[in-house]
Amino acid sequence: MKNIDWEDAINKRRSTRSYDIRPVEQSKIDLLESFINDMRMPFEHNVKIRLFRASPDKKLYTVFQSPPDGAAFVSDTDVRSISKAGFLGETFVLYATSLGLATCWYGHYSLAELKRIMPHLGANTGLTKPKYGYGKGVVEGERAICITPLGYWRKEGVRLVDRMQTSFFSHKRKDVGTFLEDGINQDALPPELLYAFDLARKAPSAANSQFWRFKVSPDFKSVSIAMPVGYKHFKWEHPDVDIGICACHFWLGLMMKGIDCKVSLNEEQGRAVWHFEI
Repeated sequence: MKNIDWEDAINKRRSTRSYDIRPVEQSKIDLLESFINDMRMPFEHNVKIRLFRASPDKKLYTVFQSPPDGAAFVSDTDVRSISKAGFLGETFVLYATSLGLATCWYGHYSLAELKRIMPHLGANTGLTKPKYGYGKGVVEGERAICITPLGYWRKEGVRLVDRMQTSFFSHKRKDVGTFLEDGINQDALPPELLYAFDLARKAPSAANSQFWRFKVSPDFKSVSIAMPVGYKHFKWEHPDVDIGICACHFWLGLMMKGIDCKVSLNEEQGRAVWHFEI
């Protein structure tokens, strides 16, 4: 993949809900398309990233006006595929961030409007219930698991609740030790692993819930990232997307430290569990 400063992109990425209504320059769209075509992941997948053009006068997002450009992360709806959509989607989002673009992971989009602007998704978008997103549970065929706007932040018009989340909530992260299981102390971690975990803990999650759980083998050669068994969010149907985002950050951290690893993903007790063999 392209040689960018992933740490800088992770630190700069914010969930933006107010945009200038102007298109992204074609030169940047070309770079995004090239990045999508050149993406190489450390696992097999069938996730697709589709760029689209939206209409600012139509209701695609429930709480803000859409800028002209956006992207959809499309996959099957089993747990593993959904988590892979989070992993690939976050890689794309971070690259967009490196180009100076604002983004926002969004799952409760208008189904009817996305179908209108993305007819190439085919008949599988022809759901009438629920009205927003596709719902949860395994269904036949591919779905747009999440979408994101692509554009430029506009300070004016930001809702008070979003200003409060930006200032006091969304960017606050617990330390690495909070997420370590089985008695592992973060002070005992090799510096390269601690660095990767530090990037992983900065992953976005629904309502900043930060439900990550990190397991590390005694020899520090095996790591797993998952949510607690039985975890449910009160609003967000797909916490496995968030786990994929967290795993993406961890993998990028290892890459930046020059550490090769084998990456695998299993469904265990109804949740996605990412495994890294170092």
